[in-house]
Amino acid sequence: MDSSLFFPSLISGAAAGTSTDIAFFPIDTIKTRLQAKGGFFYNGGYHGIYRGLGSAVVASAPSASLFFITYDSMKYYLRPLLGIYIMDEQIADTMSHMVSSSIGEVSACMVRVPAEVIKQRTQTHRTNSSWQTLRLLLRNKNGEGLRRNLYRGWTTTIMREIPFTCIQFPLYEYLKKKWASYGDGNRVPPWKGAICGSIAGGIAAALTTPLDVLKTRLMLNEQSIPVMQLLKHIYREEGVKVFFSGVGPRTLWISAGGAIFLGVYEAVHSLF
Repeated sequence: MDSSLFFPSLISGAAAGTSTDIAFFPIDTIKTRLQAKGGFFYNGGYHGIYRGLGSAVVASAPSASLFFITYDSMKYYLRPLLGIYIMDEQIADTMSHMVSSSIGEVSACMVRVPAEVIKQRTQTHRTNSSWQTLRLLLRNKNGEGLRRNLYRGWTTTIMREIPFTCIQFPLYEYLKKKWASYGDGNRVPPWKGAICGSIAGGIAAALTTPLDVLKTRLMLNEQSIPVMQLLKHIYREEGVKVFFSGVGPRTLWISAGGAIFLGVYEAVHSLF
């Protein structure tokens, strides 16, 4: 990858990920507790709202950097290739953003999933700190091994992230392009990028909430369980409405977080 792409994406992604997770961590905790079995107050209510912050902060910079390094480089190399086979410019742009962001999410999840497992178990008061949760997982009391414990919910996370990113990033890029077309340049200023990111993130978050509920339940489960089996079990015991648990906080968090995440990314990227 060209250094002119690598370093801006690395630094911009790290700044974006860290600032967003620190700013909106309490909303994420509320969302997790709403989605966990037993409900909000059973899993801690408003007490210890910053539990699990350590694992989120440690993973924020590398996971966001991995995403943007992959996303920006894939866009750069993929868009000209798609242009050869797809004559419609908007379709080629959309396909480029969907594929690039999907591959970026898979890369980021290598770091994000273990951090999410640790964070969500700490948020629901399994332990008092991220470090204690990690130590418990390393002890392997359930005998499933380090990989299955740390990467629990990997498949469901990917199932959630790819639809989410396939909605968010093409919409984000489209809104930026349309807004820029009303001005004099090809790029929008960072504050406009932040608004586009907020709108795109909020829409994507609301639509993918059922997948997020499944991901949360899988990560909090003590034993590995097939996704379809868990889906049927939740539906039988709690009904359809539970799959939209936390939709408000999730949409609020990602909408506001999208403004900071993509706004900071645009601002830092514009410095290069």
